[in-house]
Amino acid sequence: MASLLLSECGLRPLPQNFAIPRTGIASKNNSELRFLQSNKNFTDLRFSRTKISSSSSGKSWELKVSAPLRVASVEGEEENRAAKRINGVNGVGDEEGEEGRFDPGAPPPFKLADIRAAIPKHCWVKDPWRSMSYVVRDVAVVFGLAAAAAHLNNWVVWPLYWAAQGTMFWALFVLGHDCGHGSFSNNHKLNSVVGHLLHSSILVPYHGWRISHRTHHQNHGHVENDESWHPLSEKIFRNLDNVTKALRFTVPFPMLAYPFYLWNRSPGKTGSHFDPNSDLFVASERKDVITSTLCWTAMASILVGLAFAMGPIQLLKLYVVPYWVFVMWLDFVTYLHHHGHDDKLPWYRGKEWSYLRGGLTTLDRDYGWINNIHHDIGTHVIHHLFPQIPHYHLIEATEAAKPVLGKYYREPKKSGPIPFHLFGDLLRSLKQDHYVSDTGDVVYYQTDSELSGSSKSK
Repeated sequence: MASLLLSECGLRPLPQNFAIPRTGIASKNNSELRFLQSNKNFTDLRFSRTKISSSSSGKSWELKVSAPLRVASVEGEEENRAAKRINGVNGVGDEEGEEGRFDPGAPPPFKLADIRAAIPKHCWVKDPWRSMSYVVRDVAVVFGLAAAAAHLNNWVVWPLYWAAQGTMFWALFVLGHDCGHGSFSNNHKLNSVVGHLLHSSILVPYHGWRISHRTHHQNHGHVENDESWHPLSEKIFRNLDNVTKALRFTVPFPMLAYPFYLWNRSPGKTGSHFDPNSDLFVASERKDVITSTLCWTAMASILVGLAFAMGPIQLLKLYVVPYWVFVMWLDFVTYLHHHGHDDKLPWYRGKEWSYLRGGLTTLDRDYGWINNIHHDIGTHVIHHLFPQIPHYHLIEATEAAKPVLGKYYREPKKSGPIPFHLFGDLLRSLKQDHYVSDTGDVVYYQTDSELSGSSKSK
């Protein structure tokens, strides 16, 4: 059959046997839709009544559509799922679909390879000397701050020191995080040595966390399989006692969760980052976990020795308080990578989940002056999709990928020198994002009325 293109309507011929979407289409007259079959793809229809004629056959087809029809053009099973489900998941998107607004839960019209191809080749190059220069810089600042605070020993200085030093501990963590991803260098031994030194110094078991963080990246956006800040199912949420709920959703307690997560993981999951027999790890990884646990123990022993040498109060001021500031930074940043957007973000199960779709639900954040200090970890979408890209190329890679990502990239709000605006996003999310439905392959956070103080759940 002859192919056609009606540029006036933006209509391209349909593929053969293309499934008609079951949702997102409104017709006042319940008119039938009869589509011309062809071997091309079409992406969008925006008209209310259009006649299509084929000069070669003399036949005509009439479409009566009173709402926009949007079908993402992708390959394989996702293409059929896109046709079957446009909007209206868990009460989110029905009206938006009729108005033609963007549905964040729909499969994207591009592939991971399309994003990769848009990123300049030099962005993938890892420079170990450049990476080490950041380590030298951060370690020098850490020791410089400690020496200055101990010398001045003034209660006007100590709070400033705690904020600055806790932020630097967080910067050390990010560099160790890059070692874990292999984006620090191509040398596995260098990554392991530097990663152990950096992470052990701030009481993080390098391999234990590296492996669980890899699990997070491989399953990002999956309700059950994600590892970090994943949603609670309604069943698990309802079975939590009130104390646990308050600790999880009331500031500042969620921002102090990281050390407890290392020992016990999240509600609904079991295992420890220090236990080589934990179900977090496979048999071949047990030696690595033991090594990291021994390094962590060695650092803890050093801190005990320092407490005897300089006194516990001095250790508290120089190390313990900055450590908890670092913990708050870690929980604050990692939570906001996946929560707190103005529009609800989807989470996936089953066949609806894919590595690409899960990664596209992450968020970039602007931290003002902190961006450079913590090595642009707020540039997070591209990092989640391609964690092997060094942190010093993330901004350029993101800019190159934006034209491909389109609306699936959510531009972060610009920050002043200090990102005070993000505290509002955090508080709003903790008040609203409590659990997801036990059923459904595309779900959104729902709100518990008791925790939010509202009259009914949203």
